Amino acid sequence: QVQLVESGGGLAQPGGSLRVSCAASGSGYSIYSRAWYRQAPGTQRELVATIVRDGSTTYADSVKGRFTISRDNAKNMVYLQMNSLKPEDTAVYYCSVRECAGCPSYWGQGTQVTVSS
Repeated sequence: QVQLVESGGGLAQPGGSLRVSCAASGSGYSIYSRAWYRQAPGTQRELVATIVRDGSTTYADSVKGRFTISRDNAKNMVYLQMNSLKPEDTAVYYCSVRECAGCPSYWGQGTQVTVSS
């Protein structure tokens, strides 16, 4: 079992930056992939960024060049650095991890990110 807790959301102005963090805890697990999703009101949850065991990353087209996913294996943390924020980035951001490529995902409770002037 893996428990995930996100932090670092809040309010930012358009063009500003925020970093959200996710702490993983539990026992008897090995993480294969870490990801950030987001969900705005009235929309489906969408994949924002992924980092897998070998360190390779993928991003949604809408955030490429603006967001960066990173991890700290020693601390069991995953981060999402968000720069050049836009109002359309407003959403609840969720951390998710998997123990293997086809395994079910563990989810955090989410953290609100609001981009507004």
